[in-house]
Amino acid sequence: MTNDTQSPEMIDGFHLVIDALKLNGIDTIFGVPGIPITDLTRMAQAEGMRVISFRHEQHAGNAAAAAGFLTQKPGIALTVSAPGFLNGLTALTNATTNCFPMILISGSSEREIVDLQQGDYEEMDQLAIAKPLCKAAFRVLHAEDIGVGVARAIRAALSGRPGGVYLDLPAKLFAQTMEAGAGKASLIKVVDPAPRQIPAPDSVQRALDLLKGAKRPLILLGKGAAYAQADADIRALVETSGIPYLPMSMAKGLLPDTHGQSASAARSYVLAEADVVLLVGARLNWLLSHGKGKTWGGPNAATRQFIQIDIAPTEIDSNVAIAAPLIGDIGSCVSALVAGMGSNWAKPPADWTGAIYERRDKNLAKMAATLALSPSPMNFHSALNVIRNVVKARPDAIVVNEGANTLDFARSIVDMYEPRKRLDVGTWGIMGIGMGFSIAAAVVTGKPVIAIEGDSAFGFSGMEVETICRYNLPVCVIVFNNNGIYRGIDVNPTGGADVAPTVFVKNARYDKMMEAFGGVGAHATTPQELQSALDEAIRSGKPTLINAVIDETAGTESGRITSLNPTSAAKKK
Repeated sequence: MTNDTQSPEMIDGFHLVIDALKLNGIDTIFGVPGIPITDLTRMAQAEGMRVISFRHEQHAGNAAAAAGFLTQKPGIALTVSAPGFLNGLTALTNATTNCFPMILISGSSEREIVDLQQGDYEEMDQLAIAKPLCKAAFRVLHAEDIGVGVARAIRAALSGRPGGVYLDLPAKLFAQTMEAGAGKASLIKVVDPAPRQIPAPDSVQRALDLLKGAKRPLILLGKGAAYAQADADIRALVETSGIPYLPMSMAKGLLPDTHGQSASAARSYVLAEADVVLLVGARLNWLLSHGKGKTWGGPNAATRQFIQIDIAPTEIDSNVAIAAPLIGDIGSCVSALVAGMGSNWAKPPADWTGAIYERRDKNLAKMAATLALSPSPMNFHSALNVIRNVVKARPDAIVVNEGANTLDFARSIVDMYEPRKRLDVGTWGIMGIGMGFSIAAAVVTGKPVIAIEGDSAFGFSGMEVETICRYNLPVCVIVFNNNGIYRGIDVNPTGGADVAPTVFVKNARYDKMMEAFGGVGAHATTPQELQSALDEAIRSGKPTLINAVIDETAGTESGRITSLNPTSAAKKK
């Protein structure tokens, strides 16, 4: 007797995870293969996804976060259990702090063994650890729930204030099977995960009335304004209002830094003197001295009023009183303000704008004179002037920047001309984002990337130059080498054989690292050599590392945040 009954087609947990991601337009994974997710990486690549394999999970996580910022889709970081999960957790928490949408997916040990603490391979209750450090955390135990788990993670990462989400997938889940038709039906395509939130008309009018009565108004743009991709509306707000604006570092380029209303070169003056400040995607955190204190002194300190655009009502009044909260998504709020201004909006008083632009132009002239110098060895200014000119010629290039002095000087010297072309250390100011951000920027945009790195900052993620070479990415890493942290001249006060804690190997050749993996290495001791190497890197698109030798005496302790570095009582005496 012949049995014509065919067994139903089956699908496993591996493919359900992949299909759930692809259904939601996610085509790239950043991660490190290993137990229990190695086969997931292989299968994802076989199914047409791009899998970028890193040397350390933290950098894969940073790449996912940067991808989320650039694309408004959650970047995916994939790690193994326990140690790999913990490595990725730093990036996940940093993404949450900076409002970058990303999802950290980690394999994990089986629940029944973890809960009884029986000593499984890399045993750890990862969900419990992740929960307080990210926006949301979920665990999937059954194959039929994979679609729901991925959908919830995507919606949590993108809705409201974006952030990091943890998705825990125990090893046993991947091998589970179910009928393929039922599996496909269980997947969810997330509809409108970040819906517009329209501001209340009365709150829009309150903000407009406050701006209308201001004598010294200021617009302050944060990286949330860049993430929003409401570029045309933000430009219209600035230009229609005539109000000077100040961009935070990752908001540079929303309007060109050379725009006539930019107040960047008069930052201290406008913060101290403004009477009404409109915050667009910016927070009054430590980077803005919490909206009070010496930075915000001046004649209007007691009466200064703030308008804050934010999608989260709980963020209002977090440091100082906000006179006009404007709750909604940035695009909707900004467009409502522009519509309310109409065509007859009165520009700010000329004495205010004139005073700003006079100071700005004076400071820019001073800067130009400094940049024109060519000391030997190079200092931060002469080296960054080269990069400044290259970015001016290639405004589509993405600049990644980290360090102490390298970060501070680059932020003020290298002008940006297009939105979302500058990625840096963000709210926490942490080191180690450099190579992860650079790789993500190159992968998701295809544009040339210039990573401006302090030698200390580069050390956190430097091994990822192998990843850059492996995927043949158009990344040029420029290491500002001054032989140490801040500078290379500290000495061991005991006279012992050990060097000072802040001093590195003298005259290190970081360029040889890139050459070791098949990339291009260059050694630059003059601006001309740096110019030649950088021009060739941009032209060729080849992975390149330029070892830029900087005067080891040029740096200052902690860059511009020396005040946060406690001084010991013994040192004061």
